[in-house]
Amino acid sequence: MNGSTACPTTYDRLFIGGRWVAAETDATVPVVNPHTEQPIGVIPDASAEDVDRAVAAARTSFEQGHWRRSAPAERAPFFTALAEAFKEHSAAIAEITTLEMGCPISQSMMINGALPQMQLDYYAAMAGELDLEERRVGPLGTTIVRREPAGVVGAIVPWNGPIYLALNKVLPALIAGCSVVLKPAPEASLGLLRLAEIIQSAGLPDGVLNVVTAGREAGEHLVTHPGVDRVSFTGSSAAGRRVAALCGERLKRVGLELGGKSAAIVLDDADLSSTVEGLLPACLANSGQICAAQTRILVSERRHDEVVDALAGAVGSMKVGDPADPATDVGPLASSRQRDRVEGYIALGRDHGATTVLGGGRPAGLPAGWYVEPTIFTGVTNDMRIAREEIFGPVLAVIRYRDEAEAVAIADDSEFGLAGSVWTADVDRGLEVARSVRVGSYGVNTYTSDVNVPFGGSKASGIGREGGPEGIEEYFEPKSIKLPY
Repeated sequence: MNGSTACPTTYDRLFIGGRWVAAETDATVPVVNPHTEQPIGVIPDASAEDVDRAVAAARTSFEQGHWRRSAPAERAPFFTALAEAFKEHSAAIAEITTLEMGCPISQSMMINGALPQMQLDYYAAMAGELDLEERRVGPLGTTIVRREPAGVVGAIVPWNGPIYLALNKVLPALIAGCSVVLKPAPEASLGLLRLAEIIQSAGLPDGVLNVVTAGREAGEHLVTHPGVDRVSFTGSSAAGRRVAALCGERLKRVGLELGGKSAAIVLDDADLSSTVEGLLPACLANSGQICAAQTRILVSERRHDEVVDALAGAVGSMKVGDPADPATDVGPLASSRQRDRVEGYIALGRDHGATTVLGGGRPAGLPAGWYVEPTIFTGVTNDMRIAREEIFGPVLAVIRYRDEAEAVAIADDSEFGLAGSVWTADVDRGLEVARSVRVGSYGVNTYTSDVNVPFGGSKASGIGREGGPEGIEEYFEPKSIKLPY
């Protein structure tokens, strides 16, 4: 590995079997800064043979190593050491992630620094407290119900929140006693390779975690590999369907954290100033490249115009530009491909009769970078594609409703069921709305997901949960042992 302490420019090795080893081929992938459109680093482009080596190392560590056989209390010191080690490097990792995928640094310090630290601290505290066996007395006698590690886990994470999303898989899997092969997205691998160095320094046994940087073909090889017992995938719903089909053909356990088209319901009694202030991060954090982004704004006919005016004023005042600048609110999209996708949806919205009251183009004064202006559409109906499909960019669709019942119906009228929020002066009323909408997580006058609670969705938003104790259960297989008394 070569490069500065702040940002290594080249990783010429893969992390397999506890060592940094050369890939089977010389193929590499450039890592491009989405603000400058210039390369900032290079990573190996792992082949199927590299995936085979990583799975073999994970399988050997699982079958022959001590990790899965050790008691949770024996494994706990590693998690404590890792939580301590990460503190020294969290700011640098957040900076690396900003450079490689464009998340504004003020947000990256939270998403890729502070939140991962919270995850590490939470799981470190939990690691030694797990009870793997429970005795149950039933009408036919006594049975020990035992939780055993699921085996070798293939974990695939996207580029939009790489550190947090990877730890959501790696930490619970390791706590359960599994071994892991982690495949980051090519657009955001530098930060995760740095994380692998930190994990290595904390004393994880060889082969328990392996990291291979590769594209889609190698990822599919990991999913279908006979040496992988469980797959955990975060990404688009379209890709998730493919992963689910491949796992279904092989009767392979799978967890899917997929897309969303979340609705924020603004009730008539909501305070406009605080509501708009809360909606901005809920809608546009990471330039809208968050699966739980509240990109449908549901507003009553009675308050529509004033909410739109207030929202447009607030969004229009957000600073768009260099994500390394702490004053920046909205950075570039992660790739030129992603910008093309977002611009295509903006054109679709106009073609289908929606009106842009803000944005809709590329920002002036930024000749380089994959930027799209924060965009607000009005005149949107819930059957339009910009209201039904995940855009994954800074594009908001304002939709009118007549009454609260219709607002809930519109929120639920989606193939997705990931997240949502309601904004109201009456928290009890908001809680009733929250209980009515069919999604995996919801906010009343806020939206965020904590590290100690489950996150995931219904319908096309996925299968299973990550985070909290529920996230660890995903990596156990229960076993019943009947006793003769």
